[in-house]
Amino acid sequence: MKRGLWIYVSLAVAWTVFVSWQFFEHRRVEESSRQNLMSRARAITSTLGLVIRSQRRGGGIVSQERLQTALAELTKADQLESIALLNAENDVVISAGKPVDDLEIPAQSGVTWTADQMILANLMDLGTNVFPEPEGVARTIVVPFNPSVTNIPGIMPPPSWSTNRSAMTNESGRSRSDRGRGRGPFGRPPWMTEVEYQALIAKQGVHSFIIVMPTKPVTEATSGDLLLRLLICGLATISVGGAGFTWRSIQRSSDLELRLVKASELNSHLKQMNLAAAGLAHETRNPLNIIRGLAQLITRQEAASTEVRDRSRAILDETDRVTAQLNEFINYSRPREVRRSPVALDRVATEVARALSLDAEDKGVTVKVAVDNAVIEADEQLFRQTLFNLLLNAIQAVGQGGAIEIAATRPTSTEIIVEVRDNGPGVPADRRTEIFKPYFTTNVEGTGLGLAVVRQIVLAHGWEIECAANEPRGAVFRISHVRPGAV
Repeated sequence: MKRGLWIYVSLAVAWTVFVSWQFFEHRRVEESSRQNLMSRARAITSTLGLVIRSQRRGGGIVSQERLQTALAELTKADQLESIALLNAENDVVISAGKPVDDLEIPAQSGVTWTADQMILANLMDLGTNVFPEPEGVARTIVVPFNPSVTNIPGIMPPPSWSTNRSAMTNESGRSRSDRGRGRGPFGRPPWMTEVEYQALIAKQGVHSFIIVMPTKPVTEATSGDLLLRLLICGLATISVGGAGFTWRSIQRSSDLELRLVKASELNSHLKQMNLAAAGLAHETRNPLNIIRGLAQLITRQEAASTEVRDRSRAILDETDRVTAQLNEFINYSRPREVRRSPVALDRVATEVARALSLDAEDKGVTVKVAVDNAVIEADEQLFRQTLFNLLLNAIQAVGQGGAIEIAATRPTSTEIIVEVRDNGPGVPADRRTEIFKPYFTTNVEGTGLGLAVVRQIVLAHGWEIECAANEPRGAVFRISHVRPGAV
């Protein structure tokens, strides 16, 4: 028992470890898929920086139309949902892909995961974080740009400024005003005030960005891996269950084999005792016959007193009783060899009823045979003895003027049911299985072996017998699974 418990515990622990391992492996695959998606997003940020630098013109100006086209191509190439460049106030300066107006911008930089999106936000100044500018270069400003337009308010110089620009530059092309301020070559235009320049930067200057990518690759990878893991766990569960069931079957088989060996030894011992008891009973009949003969001689002597004759008759009665019990025991212990042949049920039942007619007449019992022309396969002598014991048991059970019926029914074409019914007191429900055991009897004059012999013969034929209630009163002894015989 302890060994079996350890086996089951070991299998349960192994299954738990395996399922836990699959769970952690699935988490690892999910995390790896997310890392791959974030790596793609970081690669896209680098590409985004290159795109912005490639679209720049003098003064850090980027054409909105050209940048819009470049971002749209980038969105298509990398299967992005959205790219948005933000100013310092987190307002969208330019975007590509799906609109981001309804998108909730994260409060901090980093990656935000939703049910179907990954949002990569860089809310730090691009000049100091993702896209560092060369020293002395002004911030990137996105404006509508057209080469044919020479005057963009706030950005492009007025015509009057263009005519005098040569006077303001030296040989290297650097503006005197710029050189005097220490600003780079693309700083605040001289025609703009500092307030106008800062306002322009706040509105059109690129400060940060947001990238929105679909999580479909992560979902597909994790869903496929989850399905595979569940399948593996299911197979592991079946394997562990099969191993446990196999061990249980092996254990039961071992116990059963051990019991069969013990039962075989006990059966062999019982057979030997049965043969010895049958031999002893057979040998005991000879002295009983001698005693019976002497008792008969004594009762026939004229010189014997009345008291001696009465005691001799008592000896005769007891001798006959013991001899009958010995005969029943020898009959019960005799091996049953069934020799099947077609048996006319009507004929056998009628002959048995005729043989017990005197016993039935003494009690005023009527015996009815209602078996039609049924023919069964059975050993005729053994079946005759079965009907004899059942009918005698019914005659002894019913009272004066009782009724007994031997009947046969055919529920199917391959089965006949033989019944012996009576209207006696019946058998209590708790004794209907006990009455077939040897030496169990409710009749004072019975030996307790009659129904045991009946059950022995029935089982030898492969039939079944049961005792049931007969409505409205009485008992029914039913023999089932009797095969019909050829006429």
